Amino acid sequence: MRMANDAAEAVAALVADGLADSEATWSLGGFGALAEFGRGQAETVTRIVGPRAGLATARGAISLDPRAAIPVAYETAFHGGWSHAVALCIPAAHGSPSSGVLTESGPDGDAVRPENRGDNLFDLGLGLPQGRFGLRTSDPETRASLRRAVGLHAFDPAAHVLDLVARRAVDIVVATPLGRIEVFAGAEPVAPGPRGFLAPRVLALVRTHAATASIPDGLMPVATLHPAHPCRDADWHPRAFDRARHLRFQALYRRWGIPDLVALKERLAAGAMLDAGSATRRTRNVARVVRAQAEAMAPDRDAGKSSHDTSR
Repeated sequence: MRMANDAAEAVAALVADGLADSEATWSLGGFGALAEFGRGQAETVTRIVGPRAGLATARGAISLDPRAAIPVAYETAFHGGWSHAVALCIPAAHGSPSSGVLTESGPDGDAVRPENRGDNLFDLGLGLPQGRFGLRTSDPETRASLRRAVGLHAFDPAAHVLDLVARRAVDIVVATPLGRIEVFAGAEPVAPGPRGFLAPRVLALVRTHAATASIPDGLMPVATLHPAHPCRDADWHPRAFDRARHLRFQALYRRWGIPDLVALKERLAAGAMLDAGSATRRTRNVARVVRAQAEAMAPDRDAGKSSHDTSR
């Protein structure tokens, strides 16, 4: 029992630290239909306390209940660098039933802000295994338009769903077993900040996550924490390598990464060679990440060496 309590406390601390970091961003939802939450360092933020801790700004909100979450940290190499994240997963057998068409859910009693709890919520019926993607409004004209679309497929041109999302005329609400993100109507889709993504062609692939994400079989990512990157700013523009940010994520990777891949990374970073005969997509990715991080740290190491030589 004590071990279970320790694990739950560690997950709660992971989420609390992620929410407290103004440079971190979050995403909730599925592959092709999700919402992101982020905030500027100078942006006014209201902290949500209770079973579902969270944050709210003038542009959006997030609330999370991590008690059922299984964290998985991973890194993904790409040409010119790498990305990193911690996915909060649940067993893949879980899921949300869906009607396949747009339905009206009634007042959104679970809204993060009290003033939104009387607003009408419409479920797009996308069949996401992670949860539900909905649109919310208090505007009578928009509500009437969505009511006329009830019973239609969300991407039927007559439903005007994609138009409403593109015009930011409605709140976007992504609700999952681990919490929700709300993107308020009118919020500019800029980083860092609340944004919604709805891509029918990606949804048609029927995947729970990108193939490049190292998620163990049997688990499904529902929420994802994207800590500040040591080489990229919130707009993903390059910046000077930040060793402190790098070390912070490496601690998360050692704690929450897939043990075999964590051990492999340590061996490769120490100078071992990847066995080409038994290499897999995941192990080759680890090798590419090690190379990319070594290259990123090289100027930092050289600067440290120069400083040391000068002091001598």
